[in-house]
Amino acid sequence: MARNFTIKVHLADDHQILIDGIRAVINFQDDIEVLGYSLNGQEVMDWYKTNSSDVLVLDINMPVKDGIQVLRELRYIKHCPKIIVLSSYDDVKLIKEVLKLGVSGFVPKKSAGEFIVEAIREVYEGEQYFTGEIKEKMMQTLLGKPIEERISQEGILAHSLTTREFEILKMIAQQYTTKEISETLFLSESTVDTHRRNLMKKLRVKNSVGLALFALKNGIG
Repeated sequence: MARNFTIKVHLADDHQILIDGIRAVINFQDDIEVLGYSLNGQEVMDWYKTNSSDVLVLDINMPVKDGIQVLRELRYIKHCPKIIVLSSYDDVKLIKEVLKLGVSGFVPKKSAGEFIVEAIREVYEGEQYFTGEIKEKMMQTLLGKPIEERISQEGILAHSLTTREFEILKMIAQQYTTKEISETLFLSESTVDTHRRNLMKKLRVKNSVGLALFALKNGIG
């Protein structure tokens, strides 16, 4: 069924062949529209001076201005888009850096054709998006051990949590209130409560204290 709205997207990458490939994939979707593209970081900034989009798909390694510079400058424009980083590099240090700069999604270039449409829809709706491969890298780093080794006494893999659930679990462990989590992650309080209930169900605990204890036991937070 066709959606009754269109997600406006701008593409930024210094490889025309990748731009063309992503546009071809998006052209098959009835709810996403590409509003032009940029081949370097300065073109991105120039485009946003007179235009706007819901989502920006941004390469990190671009000439003139790289993606990191663009991210820093975009934070100050009036209508900053949701941003998905597209990169050939997927090390956790880079992922953490772009997250601090307000990025909502991260997709390796090698997986762009497979995941970019799903990523665009997710970040447009206010969620963060990472491919399974990226989630695993992040979880391994945060937990300090391979995911398959981090099994709680209840037999629940931390791996079973979504990126958003894991993020909220960390904040619960750090004693953030629902309102504080809502304001920090730009989510409604009802959405935070839904995630909290899902966490309790997945981790088989009865309340927020149980969530905090689970986090403590598994080195999360």
